Amino acid sequence: QVQLVESGGDSVQAGGSLRLSCTASGYTYGFSCMGWFRQVPGKKREGVAQIYIRGGVSDYADSVKGRFTIFQDNAENTVYLQMNSLKPEDTAMYYCAATRGDYWAGSRCYEGLPPGHFDYWGQGTQVTVSS
Repeated sequence: QVQLVESGGDSVQAGGSLRLSCTASGYTYGFSCMGWFRQVPGKKREGVAQIYIRGGVSDYADSVKGRFTIFQDNAENTVYLQMNSLKPEDTAMYYCAATRGDYWAGSRCYEGLPPGHFDYWGQGTQVTVSS
């Protein structure tokens, strides 16, 4: 059984920073890609960042490029999302996800993997950015 547990969500002012953590436990062997998604009520869940676990290459949504960084600590089975220069439009519930699917080539995941390609999800952590 796999568990993903997110933490680090909080309320911050615009321009501030947060670091989200996602720790995986259980049978995590074979994970290929992990990602961070976000969702606001009434809207679809959107991809924010993803990383190829076996090589560390990352991809980002255009809306967060240059502000967010996804990185991993394999020893801790943890993937992080460092969020800088936060904007009110970043307010959302943030979810961590993992897949064992063959959605990768070379040393990176296929760009913009949709939520349906991920097998495991965390419970979410709320990020609120006020202006």
